Amino acid sequence: MSEKKVSLLDGFKAFLTRGNVIDLAVAVVIGAAFTNIVNAVVKGVINPLVGAFGTQDLDNYSSCLQSPCTTDPETEEMDGIEILWGSVLSAALSFLITAAVVYFLMVLPMAKYLARRAAMQAAKEGVQETLEVSELEVLKEIRDALVAQRTGGTPGADAPDSQDGPGPAGGTAAGPREDR
Repeated sequence: MSEKKVSLLDGFKAFLTRGNVIDLAVAVVIGAAFTNIVNAVVKGVINPLVGAFGTQDLDNYSSCLQSPCTTDPETEEMDGIEILWGSVLSAALSFLITAAVVYFLMVLPMAKYLARRAAMQAAKEGVQETLEVSELEVLKEIRDALVAQRTGGTPGADAPDSQDGPGPAGGTAAGPREDR
């Protein structure tokens, strides 16, 4: 049992140079950059639209679970229990926008591309299979014709008359052809 030991550093290098790790790193970096874009859209577009109907910022929407929800101006401590549902709504909108953009700009076009590619591959395989089947049928007909020539029988309705055909064996398999 001479098992080659892989050093810790060699294993780490192999892990880093695998394609999946590189792809994952690129996805994380692009995802972080994309998050900034989505947050800017929510703060620059969605929040002002909501502000047309209420406050300028979704984070300002809240409800008081336990009254009174007042802030002490000196200590800035909150009396009561305040639920900040506006920030949850803002995060949910950010998620929905992100999911919609990822789906419509990345997932859907890639799915269509892969479906077209699979259809083209299936068409190629279908043509190849048809060619193989037709070649097989031709070879079967040739075989049947040769067998019919040697035995003097007719293996199929499409087989030529074996006694009129050329061939070294003549019309029968038993020996030379008899004169008529």
